[in-house]
Formats: sequence, structure tokens, C-alpha cells
Amino acid sequence: MTRIFLAFAAIWAALCITGAASAQTPVQPAPEVQPPDSALAEAAPQRPVLQILVRGNQRVEAATILSYVLVQPGEIPNPRLINLSIQTLYATNLFSDVRIAVDGSTMVVQVEENPIINRVVLEGNRAVRDSRITDEIELQPRAIFTRARVQADVQRILEVYRRAGRFAATVTPQIVELSQNRVDLVFEIAEGPVTGVRRIAFVGNERFSDRRLRGEIVTTEARWWRFFSSHDNYDHDRIEFDREQLRNFYNDRGFADFRVTSVVAELTPDQRDFFITFTLDEGQRYRFGNISVETRIEDLNIELLERAVPTQEGDLYVGSKIEESIETLTFAAGAAGYAFVNINPRVQVNRDTQTVDITYVINESPRVYIERIDIVGNTRTLDRVIRRELDIVEGDAFNQALLNVSRSRVRRLGFFENVEIEPVQGSQADRARVQVRVTEQPTGELAFGAGFSSLDAFLIDFSISERNLRGRGQFLRLRVSASSRREQVDIRFTEPRFLDRNLAAGFDLFTVRSDFSREASFQTQSTGLSLRAGFPLTRSVQAGLNYTIRVDEVTAFSGVAESIRRAAGSRTTSLVGYSLSWNRVDDFINPSNGFQISFNQDFAGIGGDVRYVRSELSGGVYRNVFRDDVVLSFTGTAGYLLSWGGDVARVNDRFFKGGNSFRGFETAGIGPRVVQRRLDSDGNERLFAGDALGGNLYAIGAFELAFPTGLPEQYGVRASLFTEFGTLGLLPGEDKVDDEGGLNAIFTVDELAPRASGGLSVFWDSPFGPVRFDFAHAFIKEDYDRGRFFRFSTMTGF
Repeated sequence: MTRIFLAFAAIWAALCITGAASAQTPVQPAPEVQPPDSALAEAAPQRPVLQILVRGNQRVEAATILSYVLVQPGEIPNPRLINLSIQTLYATNLFSDVRIAVDGSTMVVQVEENPIINRVVLEGNRAVRDSRITDEIELQPRAIFTRARVQADVQRILEVYRRAGRFAATVTPQIVELSQNRVDLVFEIAEGPVTGVRRIAFVGNERFSDRRLRGEIVTTEARWWRFFSSHDNYDHDRIEFDREQLRNFYNDRGFADFRVTSVVAELTPDQRDFFITFTLDEGQRYRFGNISVETRIEDLNIELLERAVPTQEGDLYVGSKIEESIETLTFAAGAAGYAFVNINPRVQVNRDTQTVDITYVINESPRVYIERIDIVGNTRTLDRVIRRELDIVEGDAFNQALLNVSRSRVRRLGFFENVEIEPVQGSQADRARVQVRVTEQPTGELAFGAGFSSLDAFLIDFSISERNLRGRGQFLRLRVSASSRREQVDIRFTEPRFLDRNLAAGFDLFTVRSDFSREASFQTQSTGLSLRAGFPLTRSVQAGLNYTIRVDEVTAFSGVAESIRRAAGSRTTSLVGYSLSWNRVDDFINPSNGFQISFNQDFAGIGGDVRYVRSELSGGVYRNVFRDDVVLSFTGTAGYLLSWGGDVARVNDRFFKGGNSFRGFETAGIGPRVVQRRLDSDGNERLFAGDALGGNLYAIGAFELAFPTGLPEQYGVRASLFTEFGTLGLLPGEDKVDDEGGLNAIFTVDELAPRASGGLSVFWDSPFGPVRFDFAHAFIKEDYDRGRFFRFSTMTGF
């Protein structure tokens, strides 16, 4: 009985091991191996076996084989024991065939050993490195060859290619028999084409357009100019992440019961691309209803806690605000001496009233401390780059809210495709280990852009950048750009955590040539160095410091105004500046709600040849109106340049406005100017515009209404109506030339007169890159201003 029990245990263990290996990667099941009929047909005579012989074994010792046989010399063989012995020997995976026969008093165990793998060869894999495949498969040289293991590794290789976006890949295993029962295992791989995403469609989205939703997910549609991107390849894991992105997007805009009901990926008949369709159930838009706090901790003041909650009754429901509220309450309880609290939000959705009631339940939880933090998966990024983003360290009290914040901060680095932070049990009941699992993604970028605009003619832009230099989280970029008006070469480096503090520091080396010959009869060549630092004051308020030293070489052409001739030559500018910004918009690229405001000031004169104070203020307010894809915005900017120490602001340091900064006018089309009084073709006196002189003061504002055009989403066309208004002027007295009257008189005009324009902008996401058309008419202007009705620009990246 003991031998029978041991045999069953051996079979069970072997089956468990095989099952565990199979669970890791879905494989095609191998045909079940049955003992040969001849082995089972041998009837055991009713007399004992005197000897047991083992035949056919080459590598496996006979004693090892006999240890699995349940019949011993001197025993009467039993067909059941013989059958069980055969199954036990098969379960070892050492043999491809096993037969047991009894001849009189002799029992013969005939085996055929599985071959030993001499080497594993990969053929046909060009897009995927050998190491990437061999790290996934289990069969290695000197391992035992079995058909089931080969089938499992074929599926693992196919999974590697699916993750690389090649769903048409095929793998054919081939066996090359060698001497001494050895084989070479060859995987012949036909990689097939990259399976891209031909189209992404959404069903059920009434509030937001397909274009807007495509901008919220990571997966992109395959386009010929995106050959440096891998996000246009189909990836099942990335699709799951996109589902979460859509859920967060809708939840932050009031749709509390939003669901992605299904995601269908259909492979095209040619197996080259996928059609991906997200089916959405947007549900209703909700507002926050009753907000309350419950706690059994007597020392906590519920009224004060409810005031600390950032959400109020009647506010639009924003899902991320719940997590923000938990974080706020956690810190509020900690300030009262209760650092070990567990806060659970109880959410009640009222579909009749379209409100969501939130009750934050605060419970005192057992004191658990973080024993260790393990970081897994960072093959390139240094541990300290990740650790410095965590709001927890070893020895801290465990706090789930801080773990969630830490996960967001690590994800915000942009170095990882996936980030997971989860606690596991520590060495004791009051200890926890935190595991940070990351998946690296490419952070280098080679970009080339070319375009054309009505202002700058051709535009060429080339850059090489790395966002995670040497795995240290540093940013480095070399950029070269050129147009008919401007040539620039710059190198930018940023250390995001200077001295391991929440302080971003960096430098810029640059040389810039600007051509203002058509507007103001001068050119500039600036070469210099900038040092900068930035740090957060609050979650939405940032501050920055900078120092710049540069050499400006101004070339003035003959016959120009005295102020331009006076600026000619080489001067050194040394300036120190600071900036403050407050940003509460919902999207930094295409805001639809919120506001942002910034102020920066530069002081020139700490060394160098020029002395001035330059101050600029800018801001914007954005609101959805009528529907979610219609956005009304007001933006404004103003600046003032003040000379000091007896210096006079030079023309190349002043403000020039128009073109991109004031639609309806040419570049430098408004403001102080040299003019001449002459007769026009009709014999009337008119002021003819000469060189622009810039100004020391400007203020420009704009109202803009952005809306969809009604064209199909795949065309990517949207538009906006706008009106802009402002002024520019305030020349220094030394640069003013009075009007002496009479024909051919040359003088300067500086009236700080108001200007205004209005028009239509059309944006097209064309196959060649973004294209913009501006149609603007200046309906308030001066005679000497230079207007421009139409402006066109485009840029594409490769």
C-alpha cells in the first residue's frame, strides 16, 4: 500500500507541476499519452517475478527507473500495479515510450528516452531580438525535449509577437536529430507585418466627439508619418489601459455611472490592421449632493472636517475629487493627532435627482508600519529616481492615500508604460511591504518637422531628445530650427530633482539669428547661456528663477531711423528673472474649463551693458457653453519695459506685436512707427508706413469661441470665431521725431491707439500634419498699420 500511495503522490505532483506551467501561458493541449495496449495486454502469471531487467535506457540509470516500478522481485505481478508503474514513468517526462512485459519469472521494462536538447535556434526573427524570445521560452540547451513543452513555447513566442503588434506571426518548430539521442530545436518564425490600428471608433458617445475621445486614450490610429511611434500597434494591455483612461475622463466631467460596455477589435481580412470599436454608456451627468463626514473618533470635529472637503453640494461631480477629499481628510485627521485612520467613501447615486451623495467614514485602523519598499521592473531607471517620487519611506505609517498619490507621481514621470503600487504582508502583523511594479517604455525621441507659413515661408525643425538620460530622470535636447526669418540652435538640459529636492534646475545654450529687415531694417544675432530653476509652491502654483547672459549683435541697414542705428553694434545683456504661474485648467493642451494666470519679471543690469526691467502678465479663462465641445475663452497678455540707470531701451529689447500675437495684422504690424507724409495716387495726403520701432507697453486681449464644424470626425476639421483688441506704444523720448509739417516730412507716430480685429480660424488635422487658416479683418486700426487678412501655417513631424 505504501508503494501505491507513493506512486499516486508522484503522479499528482507531476500533474500539478505541468498544470502550473501551463497556467502561465495559454497553450494548445498536447495529446494525452496512453500506455501501449501491448503493455496492458500482458497477463501476469500466478507466480512471482525473480528478476527485473531494464532495457533501452541511455542516460537514466536503471536503478532510477526501477525506483518508479511498483513490482519488486519476489512479488506476484499485478496488472494494476504494472499499469500504475507505466503511468508513473511517463509522468517523469523522461521517456517518450514505456513498455512492461513479463516473460516467465522475468519482467522487462523497455523504455525509450526523450531526447536532450542540444541547442535552441531561432530563424526568421528580424523585428524581435533573440534575447527577448529566449527570456520567455522555457526550453533551453540540455533540457529534456517533449512535444508538450515545444507547443507551450510556440504559444509563448506568439504572445511576444502579439505584444509587438504582429498578430499574423506564425511559428513552426522543427527537430534536427543528432547522435546520442540529442536534437536541435529550431523555431522557424514568419513574423508577418506589423498589425496596426486602422481606425478607432466610438459608439454611444453623445457628449464628446470621437476626436476628443481619441485624444484621451493612448492607442492611436496608424498613419504613415508615425513610424517612430509604437502606440499605433494593437496591444490588448494598452486597450485595457485606454478603458480606464476613458472612465477617468468621463468621471471627471460628471458622468458617475459611465461604463465602457465593450471593446471590439476586428482583424481585417488581410490581417494587417485592426478596427477598434469602443461601445460606451455615458449615462447621466451628475452633481454632488449631500456631502457628510462620519467618525467614531470623538476628538475629531466633524464640522471642521466637512469644511475641509474640497467638494460642495451642487458642484459638478468630479470622480478624482473624491480621492482628493480622502487625502485632505487624512491630513486633517493627522493634524489632530490621528495619523492611523482609514477613510472609506460611501457613494449613493440618485438617478432621479442626478446627484451623488458622498459620506466619508473615518475609522481608526490598527497601526501598520512600512517595513520595506521593493521596486521591481525598472531595468533602466535608477531606484532613487522612483523613490524620490514616493510620499512614503521605510518606517512610515501605512497610508493608502499616500500610496495613491505616489502612484500618480511615478506615472506622471512619463518613463513607464504601467505603474502599480500594492502592499503585501510584512514579517509581522503590524508590518507591511510595499511593492512598486513598473514597466519601462522608450523615452528617447528623434523628430524632424517641415512646414510652410505665410509669415515665415519655409520652416524646418530637427531635434534629438531624451527624457530619462542614463536612467536618472534627466532631460536633454538638441534642437535645430530654421525659417526665412529665424535660425536657432539650442541645447537644453534639466535635472528634475536638483540636490534630491523638489527643485527642477537646468541650463540652455543657444544661438539665435532673427531677421527683421522687412519690418524694422535690422537683424540680430544672440548667443548666450540661461540658468533656470522651478519649484512648486502649491499643487497648482509654480515658481521659477532664471539668469541669462547673452551677447546681442545688431546689424542696422542704411537709411533707417536714428533709434535703429543707435541700437547697432554688440552689447552684453545680463539679467535675473522670476516667474509665478497658477494653473487650474482641465487640460494643458486643449483646455475646456478652468483658468490660468502667470507673471514674470526680468531685471537687466547686474553686469552687462543694458539696464531695464521687463514685466509681463498673461492669463486665460475657459468655459464649456451650450455643449461640451463648444468652448468660450478669454485670454489676455500685457507687458511693460522700464529702463533705469540712465539707459534707454533699445529697439531689439522692445515689444513687437502682430502676426501670431495679434491676428489681422502683419508681424510688427501695429505700434510706433517711422512714417512719411506723401501724396497718394489720388493726390491726397497720406501717411506711408516705414520701419516699426516697437513699444515699451502693450496690452492685448481676445475672446474666442471654438466649435465643431459638423464635418465627419475623421476629417479632423474644427473652427473658432474670435475678436482681438489691444494697443502698443510708449516710445522713449529720445526716439521720437516731431512732425514738422509739409509733404515728405519724416517723423514718428506713437499714439497708444486702440486696435481691434475679428475673424475665423480653421484647424485641420491633415495627413501631412496640423494646418491652420486664419481669416481676420482689422476693423479698428491706424492708417500706418500693416494689416493681413489671411494667414496660413502648417508643420508636420516625421
